[in-house]
Parts: sequence; structure tokens; C-alpha cells
Amino acid sequence: MIYDIKLVIDYDYANAATGGRHLACLLPLSHDADQRLISGALTITPVPEERTDRSDFFGNSITEFSFRGAHSGIAVMLSARVERFEPLPSPADATRLADLPVALSQIHNLAPDSPLHFLSASPRVPPTAEITAFARARVRPDMTLADILQTIGHALHGHMRFDPEATTVDTPIAEAFAARHGVCQDFSHIMIAALRGLGIPAGYVSGFLRTLPPPGKPRLEGADAMHAWVRAWCGPRAGWIEFDPTNDKGAGTDHIVVARGRDYSDVVPIKGTLRISGGQESHQAVDVIPVEG
Repeated sequence: MIYDIKLVIDYDYANAATGGRHLACLLPLSHDADQRLISGALTITPVPEERTDRSDFFGNSITEFSFRGAHSGIAVMLSARVERFEPLPSPADATRLADLPVALSQIHNLAPDSPLHFLSASPRVPPTAEITAFARARVRPDMTLADILQTIGHALHGHMRFDPEATTVDTPIAEAFAARHGVCQDFSHIMIAALRGLGIPAGYVSGFLRTLPPPGKPRLEGADAMHAWVRAWCGPRAGWIEFDPTNDKGAGTDHIVVARGRDYSDVVPIKGTLRISGGQESHQAVDVIPVEG
């Protein structure tokens, strides 16, 4: 499936800022196995005094830019065309939970995609006893890791309610889990904690959802903004498999990947520092348009 993607994120400052340095992680990934970036450009207004485009440790596209002079706001605009492929089916002889420790013990590399990076706590996903207990109550040692991924995702979808007003970007996962509502970031972080609590390597995916559902299908939650879902390492044969707990489905051609990391901290769309007095307002608009033919 080929998509044209348009994104605008703008910030309006109450008073002019006198300098700022920012990182943007917005350009979709190009990965031979599941996605190809056909074309893409990130435009920043006003034009920054300094700009560097590079890749981070995990292979995500990062744009670093800075301003030295006074400016009343910034706008970051993404325009991209992306081809998204169907995920490969999980092999029938996928690794089982009981065999996972042996499978992990045979991994001796620390390449960016190594599952060893995704086993331990990360800044926004600390160990949480309640979430681990939730996961353990729903799995058996003889289940495959791919089956567990779907089981936990389905259970979490039933436990949580999507509510765009319920949490903020800094709400702890234990609080969102106890309240049983949140946004896609909360769903994803809680599911990552559940999987890691079982010893399964799991990480965070940021991206976009198509905004036009197939005929007769309901519109997916989160399609009017950037979205998030989960990836888990399901053994040496199955590799990484992605699941969207917010919408209770495997990530497929509806999901366009921007970045992958341990949690949201690794893939924040825009972050940085600036000199300013007073507040600021931010707005975001997303269009994900399927290309016919």
C-alpha cells in the first residue's frame, strides 16, 4: 500500500523566543522488510540557522535544528510518500515462552535491533508489579511468544478505554493502568511493561494510521494524529512482530512506521530547549492519503 503523508506541527509563543535548539523525529523509516520511503522532506519555518540530518542509534531519522535570533514560533512540515508491505506470517514453530531464556542466551550482539536492548526497564516503562501480574494471569509457558503478544494485546484492549482527555504525555503507566483509560502512548507503554515483565523483549513504535478506513470498516482510533503501537521479539525465527493494543490488531498496511525505540523517550516527535518568557500553544494536523493504483 502506498500513502502520501502530510503533517504540520506548529508552536506559537506568547512572547518571542531568543534562541532554541530542537530535535525532530518525524521522517518515516525505510526498512526493506516492511516499508519503503519513496520520498520525503522535512521543512522548518522560519529557516533555522543550523540544521543537521542524521540517524540515531536505532536507525531513526533525526533532524537537529537551532535558532539564535528572536522568533515568535516555529512550524515543522512533513511531506512523504511511503510504501507499506504486508507483514510476514509468523512461523508455525515459533519460540515458546518456556524456551525464551535459552534463545536469549544465544544472542551475543548489541546491534541496534538486538532484543537485549529491550528487556530491561527504560525511562517511561519501569517494572510494575500490577501490570506483570496482569500478564502472568493470561499466559501459559507452552504458549508461543507470538500468541502471547496477541493475548496480552487483546486483554489490554479489553481492560483499557481509549480517552484522549484522560492522561498527559507524562502520566505514569501505573496510574493509567489503574484508571483503565488513556491514549495510544499509555496502551503501548503498559503493554511493553507487561511483556517485559514476562521476560519478552518489547519496544515502542511511533507512526501514522491511515485516515480512510476500508469500506464497511470503522475508523481507527488515533488516526487524526501520530499513533503508537508495540513490537516484541518473538524468537530467532519469528523475529520482531508488531501489535496495536489501542485498536486490538496486528500492525499491518494501515500502520506507517516513523521510528522505533525502547519507549516514547527514544522517539519523541519534537523536543528541545528554548529561551522564552510566557507560555506557548501547539497544534498538529495529519493527513494519511492512500494512493490509488
